[in-house]
Amino acid sequence: MVNKVILVGNVGIDPEVRTTEGGVKVARIRLATTERLFDRQANETKEHTEWHTITLWRGLADVVDRYVRKGTQIYVEGRLRTREWMDKDNNKRYTTEILADVMNLLGRRANNPASDGASAPASAYGTPQAAAPRPAAAPPQPAAAAAPATPAEDPDDLPF
Repeated sequence: MVNKVILVGNVGIDPEVRTTEGGVKVARIRLATTERLFDRQANETKEHTEWHTITLWRGLADVVDRYVRKGTQIYVEGRLRTREWMDKDNNKRYTTEILADVMNLLGRRANNPASDGASAPASAYGTPQAAAPRPAAAPPQPAAAAAPATPAEDPDDLPF
């Protein structure tokens, strides 16, 4: 079975970064992806923007905390996760989000609102990947083998 999502978009609001009771850092970002479609009948280009909620753990959350702000363009690889929860009126609700395995900063440093002259491609587990500089348009390298999920990664236990 395959559950894989690849997105390139712009961060819509500054990230929420928290630390769990167990000391694990977790970040949540809202990412906008925009499709441009040409409508031949109206002879105009139309845009459709989709908003995605991305959850990043450990090393990726560290990178997000240091370098990602509203307007930052990023590349994300991850997997879809749907969880259910009860709202204040006791109605069952569902939320679909992306659990990130890979995240790369894109665009020029001058275009990155959080840029301090550093670039940091990162993997989900551990510290940012060491990578040779590459053009922003080149696809990022896949992350190394992922560590198994820990109880702190249970989407129902998110501190948001």
